[in-house]
Amino acid sequence: MHPGCNIDQVYLCREPIDFRKAINGLSALVEQELGLSPFASALYVFTNRRHTQLKALYWHRNGFCLWQKRLEADQFAWPVDAKAPTASCSLHEFGWLLEGFDLSKNTPHKTLNFARVS
Repeated sequence: MHPGCNIDQVYLCREPIDFRKAINGLSALVEQELGLSPFASALYVFTNRRHTQLKALYWHRNGFCLWQKRLEADQFAWPVDAKAPTASCSLHEFGWLLEGFDLSKNTPHKTLNFARVS
């Protein structure tokens, strides 16, 4: 992404998309089908049916930015189980997804809340 671009949230579109879509089609999909603002400080990420490619769309100051990644021999671990149209994650977790980690299987340690030591 563009250096200095402020991304507060990452939305992973659960349903695969037609990868012929470019900026206009993807921004319309974000607004009309996902019910989100394409101008928010968010990254909208889409995958193809085989989960071998990603497209990421975001707004930066005065225009949309779009980038794509294609895996040559593997698949992205894509969230598909829930009924919501998107899954959200942090920018840090999105980096893990790009590296091949399955975010749904890798959960952090449970938070423990104690009232006292003894």
